[in-house]
Parts: sequence; structure tokens; C-alpha cells
Amino acid sequence: MINLTALTQPRIEDPIALEEYKDDLADLAQKIEQDVARLKRTPDDRTIIANLFRAVHNIKGDASLCKVEMGVIISHPIENLLGRLREGALEFTEQLGEVILLAVDRLELAAESLIAGKPISHLKLVELAQGLEAMDHAPTQDLPDAYARVIEAVTGFHPALGRTHVAEKKPAAPRASETQSVDLRFFHSLAQRFEARSPHFKGRNARITRLALETNQVAGNPVDPLQLWAAVYLHDVGMMFLPESVWLKVGQMSADDKKVLMLHPSYGAGILERIPGWEEAARIVLQHHETPDGAGYPNKLKGEAICTGAKILAIVDAFEAVMLKHSHRGHSRSMLRAIAEVNACDNQFAQELVGPFNSVVRKMIES
Repeated sequence: MINLTALTQPRIEDPIALEEYKDDLADLAQKIEQDVARLKRTPDDRTIIANLFRAVHNIKGDASLCKVEMGVIISHPIENLLGRLREGALEFTEQLGEVILLAVDRLELAAESLIAGKPISHLKLVELAQGLEAMDHAPTQDLPDAYARVIEAVTGFHPALGRTHVAEKKPAAPRASETQSVDLRFFHSLAQRFEARSPHFKGRNARITRLALETNQVAGNPVDPLQLWAAVYLHDVGMMFLPESVWLKVGQMSADDKKVLMLHPSYGAGILERIPGWEEAARIVLQHHETPDGAGYPNKLKGEAICTGAKILAIVDAFEAVMLKHSHRGHSRSMLRAIAEVNACDNQFAQELVGPFNSVVRKMIES
């Protein structure tokens, strides 16, 4: 019988041990991602399977040692499945790999939330644990359906796993005057300068533009597409006015780093404010890190004080960031894992726009 309280309202018996568990989990998660990526290429490699089993076994052991019961609950049925895989009783598939990575993602998010004093009930750990438990007891022939049910229960999306990226499809250009077209070409050149600063940013603006404009369209075009397009181009250009040691940093940021990073929306908005006709785009850029609960920056705006364009840009920018979140581990994340994490951030985004965004991503995944 699963202890549901441990998955929704866990007791933190030792905060220091929880920190240690989070750090150890991050190290093991990197190894697991690497092993899953290797198994996709050589699914019968017994050495890789043994390494993967050992990593999940260590997650369970660390959770037990650090008194993080949710870690034991989530990792135990995965360990059992990998035991069957190791014995040759079942085959490795992409969906099994996705389930393993999704479960590890949830454990990382839960540990981070608990350390920050935030609730974890929105992470759907109960649905995940129940699905994993059902997988553990399912006959081999029923496992593909069990994998799909777990993925859909946690992410809300059917696991059509062929796509791992948003295609860098150039969206159709909204109608623009000659002056606006010249301005947009200038904004695009600045965006390309920013994009060139890191290989991880390649194609970033095309992806975000596509997601933002399609989300706006599904929502009924509440934002002028030209203003939204300009805002996408310049929303992160302000980063280039900051020390590269801050905005290109890999890993944990210090409190001072975060303060410096919070300046970038003002710089990007400042460029737009100085060019006639782009006032709405400037407002979108300035506000795209504000959140409905008032915890954002730079002005801690709440709810309706945040313009709609900024709310759309906040969602698509976060999705792109989550897709790149573990790029330093050497392996990209699937769209399913990224959309699951974005949807888990229940207070960070405008809920009236999460639905249209989800429908855009769902169409991309399932097409």
C-alpha cells in the first residue's frame, strides 16, 4: 500500500540530509540520462542495463538513508522493472526510457520544491507512483499500455515520442508596413547576435516565435502579432549587456548572479521604447518575467497588471528554458518531459493561456 501522504505532504525529518539527497540525485540523474540515451542506440547492451539498474538502486538507497520516503516509493518499482530487463524478461523501449526519465525529473522537482518550502501536490506524484506500481505488477505483454498510461497521467499528453524538439519552422509573417519590416529585420539581427553566443541557443528564436504566435492565434489573437514577434526577438537581448559569466553560467546561480540577471528585461524594453511604434512590444519584454502571484521581476506585478503578450511569452520562454535545462548533461529533453514540467509550475503562468499553449504543443507531439 502506497503511503500517499509521503507523496503530497511529506515530513522533512532532516533538512541537511534532504539537501544531500538532492545533490546526489542530480549526479545520478545525469548518469541515468546518459544510459537511457545509450540504450536507445543499443537496447541489448547488458553493461548499460546493469549501470542503469545500479543508478536507480542508488537513488532508492540514498532516499532510504536520507529519510526521503517519496524517493523510495518512486524508485522501487522502477528498480524492479530494470531487474526484469536485466534478467532478459522484457525489452528496453523508448517509452520505458521516457517513464524512467520522467520519474527522475519528478523526484528532482519534488526535492527542489521541498527545500524551497513549496508544496509538491501539483507534481502528480500520486498518479506517478500508482502508475509505476501497476507497471511493476503488469504482465510483460501489457507493459506498453502501462507505460503510455503513466506518461499520460503525469503529463496530460499521449506519448507519441517521435518528436523531441520543436521544429524550427519559420512562421508566416504578419502584415507589416515598410517601416515595421525594417525594424523587425533590425530586431532579428540583434536576436541572431544573442543566439550566436552559445551553441545551445541555435534556432531558439525561430522556436519561440512559432510557439508564441501559434499560442496567440489559438487564444484568439488577443495580442498584436507584430508586437509579439518584436518582443520575442528582443526579450533576451538585454542579456548581452550583462557579464557573460552570469547569463552563460552552467549550474547553480548565486543570489548576486540572480540580481544581475533580473536587469535584462529593462535593457531589452529600453531598446524598443526608443523606437516609435513598439510600445506594446516594450511592455511585453519588460513584463515577461512577472508572474500572476507577484513573485516575478522586475516590478513584482500581479494578475491583470501583466499584459497578455508578456503572459504568452513567459510560458513559451519557460518551455524553451526547460528543454535546455539539462543541456550541460549532454542530452536534450523530450517535449513530453518539458511540457510536464511547465504544467507543474501552477502559480508561475496565466492559466487562461496555458490551455492554448498546451493545445499547440499537443498538436506538435501528436502530428
